[in-house]
Amino acid sequence: MAKWIKACATDDIEEEDVIRFDHEGRTFAIYRSPDDAFFCTDGLCTHEKVHLSDGLVMEHRIECPKHNGVFDYRTGEALRAPVCVNLKTYTTKVEDGRVYIEV
Repeated sequence: MAKWIKACATDDIEEEDVIRFDHEGRTFAIYRSPDDAFFCTDGLCTHEKVHLSDGLVMEHRIECPKHNGVFDYRTGEALRAPVCVNLKTYTTKVEDGRVYIEV
């Protein structure tokens, strides 16, 4: 059964940026888009398990810091080699200045 987890405050993430969130042995990446929406994916690249929170965020994309593979963080779609496996995404919601993810 899915549950909502309080991940961070909205002001913990700058526009067009990403932060790492760890919960119960899992790592997530939480993004703030240029249009002020929040998204969440698994926090490790599907190629070599590098933390995506160290990557570059631009125009709804996250670039892995190790081999420059790119994902669309809204859908998890792998967009540029060497990544070829999509990221898992999680539903988010914002309430009272806090970002929640559904896991």
